[in-house]
Amino acid sequence: MAERYVKLRKDQADADAPTEEIRPGELNLPVQVPQLAVRRCSECHQQLPESYSPPADEPWTSGIFSCTEDPNTCWTGLFCPCVLFGRNVERLREDIPWTRPCICHALCVEGGITLGIATALFHGIFIDPRTAFLVGEGLLFTWWMCGIYTGLFRQSLQKKYHLKNSPCDPCAVHCCLHWCAICQEHREMRNRLSDSSVPPLTMVNPPPVQEMNADQVQERNAGEDDRENGRKSEYTDLEMQPL
Repeated sequence: MAERYVKLRKDQADADAPTEEIRPGELNLPVQVPQLAVRRCSECHQQLPESYSPPADEPWTSGIFSCTEDPNTCWTGLFCPCVLFGRNVERLREDIPWTRPCICHALCVEGGITLGIATALFHGIFIDPRTAFLVGEGLLFTWWMCGIYTGLFRQSLQKKYHLKNSPCDPCAVHCCLHWCAICQEHREMRNRLSDSSVPPLTMVNPPPVQEMNADQVQERNAGEDDRENGRKSEYTDLEMQPL
């Protein structure tokens, strides 16, 4: 890497040499030291190997069937699971807006359920059995893919808080108990955030600015002069008495 010199004054440089401007913050860049960028234990601060992963043995704050503990989350997950899933993803991944996973969930899960109900209702009337069988296979494959997609976010949540599988593999949980799973994930993140929330700070307002007009300043100076003259008179008005 070529060395770069900073010219302090342009009048000291040669007339033919081009001057180089310094961009703001260029001289205050942080220095990366690879020896200091190591993982350490939070308890004893000992250096940990790169292949170390903390054990996933933390229990969930609520069970998979504890939907009645939070009625609002339960109703949202029952009638609008796409909205609840989008909120969970947004809390877990701040770089992903909640609308993107919400739309994907609505198209795949809610759309697939609607197509399955329509196929079952019109089976034998407008849809022949062979077509209905192909539609059913497609819906099962779509549900399996949705279980993998939603299970990956559940797995990320477990890695973040070191949670163990409850009750089984994340993808299998979403394939079999999808609505209960997204409600449990929402309760878990809400409980974890409430436990790690910072207490509110005490705000201290500064004293009001005191202003004085010219009359008040003159009165204040006159009062100080009177007090000063009184002190001088105490020391000057002395009476001499013979012994």
